[in-house]
Amino acid sequence: MPELPEVETIARGLEQRIAGDIIESVWIGDKPQPLKSPAAEIANVLEHSRIEHVRRVGKHIVFDLEREPRLAWKNATRTRDTIASSRAQWIVHLGMTGQLLIGPSDAPILKHTHAIVKLASGRELRFVDYRRFGRLAVSRLGAEKDTGFGAPGLEPLETDLDHFIPLFNQRKTPIKSALLNQKLLSGVGNIYADESLFRAKVRPRRRASSLTRAEFQKLHKGLQQVLREAIKAGGSSINDYVNAEGREGFFQLKHYVYGREGKPCRVCKTPIKRVIIAGRSSHYCPHCQK
Repeated sequence: MPELPEVETIARGLEQRIAGDIIESVWIGDKPQPLKSPAAEIANVLEHSRIEHVRRVGKHIVFDLEREPRLAWKNATRTRDTIASSRAQWIVHLGMTGQLLIGPSDAPILKHTHAIVKLASGRELRFVDYRRFGRLAVSRLGAEKDTGFGAPGLEPLETDLDHFIPLFNQRKTPIKSALLNQKLLSGVGNIYADESLFRAKVRPRRRASSLTRAEFQKLHKGLQQVLREAIKAGGSSINDYVNAEGREGFFQLKHYVYGREGKPCRVCKTPIKRVIIAGRSSHYCPHCQK
């Protein structure tokens, strides 16, 4: 499943390429797709909307939309309520294998394409998802102060140490499980939890409440470092992840522990171990991490 760096990479790429473009039409396939909003509603909200911004919220990609004034206000009085109702959001969760690809309209349509958004610029934005675990939803915004969709947990890259420690220091669950709890931090997944714990020299099975302040400080620093480095590298291409242009990231080449079971630690040469914690694979170095 794409995690924070992968979703951030896709959102930034889309922001650069399609912000300001207008959605002319929307096609949604008839294969069973677990949409969070009805297909007709998605098309109704998206069509004739301008894409103001594309950004990441947790593990979601949020398109901030504005209806074109001549369309939003047709046959209506130009009032504050009318202006507010012209704002909406398109919210995309990529699931395990979802992709958002931007390209020319004459590009071959991939087999598992479930939605095609035709843009006024002549390009198309396509949602491809062969396992169909992705989610598409829309939301109409109300008053001007309505910011719409928000993640349940704190943003890892914006959370300081004084807010980070209280999230975990009273919890008896393994620190790895706590890092994956999206109600605490939004966007952190298996890959970057493993990599940040390695940098903090903390084993994933350790109770969160057992960590010292110094260890939390290392974990906080390590998590933010690894996320920023992964974003710079375009994310980790594990299985199906590609960015909005169909290109793979390369941070997987810099992993210290994730996916390296049995391989020598890049620091001490001890073989990397893999364990299952709450049904999830966890990788660590038995020598470097305590």
